[in-house]
Amino acid sequence: MRTLFIGDLHLSADRPDITRAFNQFLDTQLDDAEALYILGDLFEVWIGDDIAEPFANELADKLHGISKKLPIYYIHGNRDFLIGSQYTTRSGMTLLPEVHILDLYGTATVILHGDSLCTLDKSYQRFRRFRNNPVVKWIYSHLPKSTRQNIANNIRAKSQASNVNKSNTIMDVENPAVGQLMNRCDATQMIHGHTHRPDIHHLGQNQAGIEKLRIVVGDWYEQGSVLSVSKDNLELTNLPFQAQ
Repeated sequence: MRTLFIGDLHLSADRPDITRAFNQFLDTQLDDAEALYILGDLFEVWIGDDIAEPFANELADKLHGISKKLPIYYIHGNRDFLIGSQYTTRSGMTLLPEVHILDLYGTATVILHGDSLCTLDKSYQRFRRFRNNPVVKWIYSHLPKSTRQNIANNIRAKSQASNVNKSNTIMDVENPAVGQLMNRCDATQMIHGHTHRPDIHHLGQNQAGIEKLRIVVGDWYEQGSVLSVSKDNLELTNLPFQAQ
């Protein structure tokens, strides 16, 4: 048996190829899985459970069927942090806090989306604190649908324009933030996404001589990215998109 981790699919109506690839993954890669964790940014943008696009509702029904066979866990990303209980319930997904600790086959593991670790990006971290304010979320959820759509479009455009001028260092996680979180969680393993830089980072040993790892799952823009963990193995693999 194995546990699977994915993230940063950025599903949208204008990228049906990614949705097809994800559906194929769900149909063919879960036979020996005992849990699936989605580490944020399942969708490119999310403006409210009440105005989910048709493809997202179809996916919810599919995920709900799968959830009857194995648990599906979800952590908010920076693109779809407004996914609420209505959609997670329809999808059969269990919503986890933004930082979650689990015993992964005997290894203390902390999982998260990863954007909170990009601490050098000061402007984004300010926005992140603002958007996580419960009052802000409540006000946004009560705005007209068209207004929410316009706000989401503006935020997305500004984010894309801002990222063009940011260095790779600023947009990556900061090592002190990684170390502090792992120490606070008493974890020897971290799994996250967000940076779109799939890799397995060896961080040395802790005082008990246990090797510490930081594993980054990749995005699904050009191919799938899946982390598979079992009791005796850890593998980060790519899933090429099949031609139509």
